Amino acid sequence: MTSILKSALAYRQRNLSVIPVRPDKKPFIKWEEYQKRIAEPDEIRGWFKKWPDANVGIVTGKISGNLGVIDIDDESGRQAVEELLPESYLTPMAETPSEGEHIYTVMPEGITLSNNAKVIPGTDFRGEGGFVVAPPSKGEKGSYCWKPGLSLDDIAIAETPQAYIDRVQAGNANSCINNNKQCLYIGHDEVMMKLFTAGRRNEDLFHVINALVKSRLPENEVVQVADILAKNCIPPFEEKELSSIISSAIKRASTRDKSLSQMVREWVSSSYGIIYSSEFHKVHHTSSLEDHKNISNVLGRLCDEGLIQRYGNKSGCFRIIDATEEEIDFLNCPTDCLDLKWPFEIERYVRIFPKNIVIIAGSPDAGKTAFLLNLVEMNMNSQKIFYFSSEMSGTEFKDRMSNFERKLDSWKVKLIERGSNFQDVIRPDAVNIIDFLEIHDDFYQVGGLIKDIYDCLKKGTAIIALQKNKGAKLGLGGFRSMEKARLYLTLDDHKLRIEKAKNWTNSRVNPNKLELEFKLHQGCIFQVVKDWSKVDREA
Repeated sequence: MTSILKSALAYRQRNLSVIPVRPDKKPFIKWEEYQKRIAEPDEIRGWFKKWPDANVGIVTGKISGNLGVIDIDDESGRQAVEELLPESYLTPMAETPSEGEHIYTVMPEGITLSNNAKVIPGTDFRGEGGFVVAPPSKGEKGSYCWKPGLSLDDIAIAETPQAYIDRVQAGNANSCINNNKQCLYIGHDEVMMKLFTAGRRNEDLFHVINALVKSRLPENEVVQVADILAKNCIPPFEEKELSSIISSAIKRASTRDKSLSQMVREWVSSSYGIIYSSEFHKVHHTSSLEDHKNISNVLGRLCDEGLIQRYGNKSGCFRIIDATEEEIDFLNCPTDCLDLKWPFEIERYVRIFPKNIVIIAGSPDAGKTAFLLNLVEMNMNSQKIFYFSSEMSGTEFKDRMSNFERKLDSWKVKLIERGSNFQDVIRPDAVNIIDFLEIHDDFYQVGGLIKDIYDCLKKGTAIIALQKNKGAKLGLGGFRSMEKARLYLTLDDHKLRIEKAKNWTNSRVNPNKLELEFKLHQGCIFQVVKDWSKVDREA
């Protein structure tokens, strides 16, 4: 079942009348019938089987519960409509391929609006006798899609605001305002007599001034327009009364902008990496067109300030700029390497310093855990060691450790069961052994996980085991697993190899590509078969 057919049936379950629509937005069928009845599910399946490329249309008007859709074409339409919607207006909204918007509404009981075009500039209305192309339909320029958090599954359809109804009715030369009343002709002069008159003049004047202020019109021009309107109201406003209304509108817009701006700044400051403006809208329930525009402006200012930058090709996607700096104090930093003993005397060739990462990549049953337990035994009297295991239980540890020639109660190591988020438990000044760093897909993330661990280290080190496919040169994550490592070892087919070593014990002896052959007895005893020698192998 295609996603479009699945959506069509879901709309039908909501008692919405659906029809099949061609990519050019014209119905495949004679659809007048479906303004009076809702198609059965089998009919709908038959349509989409007959026309596999069909989009889904929803018939608006009474058949679909008095559904109406405000179709916004451009920025002028957005600005015009946002002035007619309450700031808290929350209703399903969809984006169109032409970067427009569909706002889904329900007409109040007893009120019916028919289709109209450009009564409000930059917008159309789909009501009685109309239909709208619905998500996830596809157009020539892209797809119709619900705005994040604003789909029919997320919220209920809100009632059409009275201000919008009044504006459409006032703009129609012949407007049926009620099914039980005759059509009325509303002439231009008659509308003007209704506006700015006793009983509603304060509300009308404030609404206009508020719209001018929010549109960023200079304050002196707002005052000029307000003065003209105030003098022509019935009765006219006194100067003191007008001044109070203007101040109130300016203060309201300023407070709203400041509050919203602060919310965006706090959200950005508490985020990291890649962020999307849609996340802010969803968390803070900002759905009005005005809020979306203002938030976009705030994010633009934060780009100008260098706090974020636009990222990728998707609108509303940003990257947090991390400008924090930590100076490296090379004069006062410790110069001694960590006093670590290694199986096979690796310390003869490589030194490990504080905050170094060591990677041990091994194929299954190659001896990673045996290597790490030997490392623990050799250093537990001189180092504080924390061993994080993602797969061994206490019983298994007991079995493995009992093979060593020492009493079980003489082991000085803290064993911790852990499989993820190691950065949250790393001891910054100790030896941290991670057996092992699990990742089952998206192996490119390995480099980032290792860096998270590195960032938590201070005077200590982290020795991280990785799984490696048998015969592969590196562990899962490939070269990304090698980026932060100062020492990178591989275990495979009874061979231990130094794949990368940055800090040489002897400046004249390069340990890179040294390889040693061994045998493993009783799960803990290593026996050298062939000592260290340089072996160059292809990746």
